[in-house]
Amino acid sequence: MNKNILDIDLNSIPTPIYILIEDLLENNLKTLDMVQKASGAQIICALKGFAMFSTFPMVKKFLKGTTASSLHEALLGYHEFGNEVHAYSPAYIPKDFPKIMEVCNHITFNSLSEWERYQSIVQHADRQISCGLRINPEYSEVETDLYNPCIPGSRLGVTAAVLGDTLPQGIEGLHVHTLCESNAEALERTLLAVEEKFGHLLHQAKWLNLGGGHAITAKGYDLELLISLVQNLKENYQLEIILEPGSAVGWETGYLVATVLDLVKNGDTQTAMLDTSFAAHMPDCLEMPYKPLILQADENGRFTYNMGGSTCLAGDQILNYNFEQELNVGDKLVFNDMIHYTMVKNNTFNGVNLPAIGIQRKSGEIEIIKEFGYDDYKTRLS
Repeated sequence: MNKNILDIDLNSIPTPIYILIEDLLENNLKTLDMVQKASGAQIICALKGFAMFSTFPMVKKFLKGTTASSLHEALLGYHEFGNEVHAYSPAYIPKDFPKIMEVCNHITFNSLSEWERYQSIVQHADRQISCGLRINPEYSEVETDLYNPCIPGSRLGVTAAVLGDTLPQGIEGLHVHTLCESNAEALERTLLAVEEKFGHLLHQAKWLNLGGGHAITAKGYDLELLISLVQNLKENYQLEIILEPGSAVGWETGYLVATVLDLVKNGDTQTAMLDTSFAAHMPDCLEMPYKPLILQADENGRFTYNMGGSTCLAGDQILNYNFEQELNVGDKLVFNDMIHYTMVKNNTFNGVNLPAIGIQRKSGEIEIIKEFGYDDYKTRLS
């Protein structure tokens, strides 16, 4: 990560705050663009993972469009990004669907029954829409059930036994999404299951969407293997290949800066109480769960603290961080990799304020893009 964040005066910015590093975002986008050009795949930005639209002028220089999971995401992609808008939802809301058709180029359906329900509407639309079905290869290497779409009884996608030997009339593509921050080797094994169960249908399709969960911009990701896998699919099945990562766009592109508000001691346990919340501002830390890196922490440090979130949820905390120096009220702590799946999932539980949003420009200057307040909390309620 960009070490310059620790060189600036953190006391000069409001906290909590998400800070995206412009240079790091551009580096990720260049990697994704290289994969596009080398493999022939089309990469689009999944708004469910990265929807920081103030960066879209840069993002759309490299990526061709966005993919949405709801009407609101589709509208954001259409109005703020432009180009192609793709959509997949586990179940479309009938009153939203006409507007989705107005702004989307590709629409993927979760089940045969849903496709049958909307088929006539789509085929009589005023614009051409390419339609697809999500398939369930009944194979996934995601270990956390909360993130695994292929658990027994999954509601996501059509199994081979249900789909049969022929693509339904009007269906041009297939969509498979079974990965979560996964490497290219996991994709390779997944594709073996896809080809075994659905290979005959790939020959009938025009496009295959490989979904998200590809950790393309993570250190150690085998880019050459990914490129080879895409090239083989295109050659063997004459398919257009689409990838729609969200976290790979924002991967390790920024931070969340928080302030220590209090230090609480209970027996031998010390907790640093923060003006941010894991439950409200970094929810994946508790859902996955995982322990986020704090830049100032030192695993060999002599002083150990739990990090306490600002809500009343007893579990709003992450345990056991070591520091070389004792913490003090007013200290600033910088959490690493807090751009993807944070802004899109945060909430105002307990009425806690949302973190501000900033960008560290290439010049090193931090620009505050947006701050939130009472009205943002109130307008979500009635």
